Amino acid sequence: MKYKSVFDIIGPIMIGPSSSHTAGAARIGLVARSLFGREPKWADISLYGSFAKTYKGHGTDVALIGGLLNFDTYDERIIQAKEIANEKNIKIKFIEEDALSDHPNTARLKIGDENGEMELVGISIGGGKIEITELNGFQLKLSGHNPAILVVHDDRFGAIASVSNVLAKYEINIGQMDVSRKEKGKMALMTIELDQMVEDEVLDELRALPNITQVTRIVD
Repeated sequence: MKYKSVFDIIGPIMIGPSSSHTAGAARIGLVARSLFGREPKWADISLYGSFAKTYKGHGTDVALIGGLLNFDTYDERIIQAKEIANEKNIKIKFIEEDALSDHPNTARLKIGDENGEMELVGISIGGGKIEITELNGFQLKLSGHNPAILVVHDDRFGAIASVSNVLAKYEINIGQMDVSRKEKGKMALMTIELDQMVEDEVLDELRALPNITQVTRIVD
């Protein structure tokens, strides 16, 4: 595993006993909240492997709920996340899965409200670091530790180049880009991690491009 700083080795500032089971879980919840764009009214959370076996003792459950409530890893309100969710009438259900997963610390979050739903799979890889590996059926690789944008687009010639050209115009450097699609010629998804936050005017220009359906900014 590669480390960018000493904080990747000693772990993040956090509430809870475990960087992988608590801080990582909170980050998964945070990214889900950011992608959904608002506070969900319900969440069905499936836990796999070590997450399923130890989530109560390690505080994985309250950390995931805290993330969905937009609490960062060091926010002391995480401890009361269940109670806060109850007060907000947010319905949370945890499911302990027996199925094997690719990683022992895996969570599948299905969240929604009266306006829509979203499904996301996240894994906690240690030291508070995470990866989002699936979003609404799309395979992707998103760390959640860098500014990023998700671009839903039609699988057409030139779509990726047009997005890259806009970012280059504003001198925004791409750290990593992944592209996935469910079927040739249909809907596709770009996951782009960047060296800096993208301003609203850049997002508006990206949304105006041909074949672009949706552009979502991930808050770092």
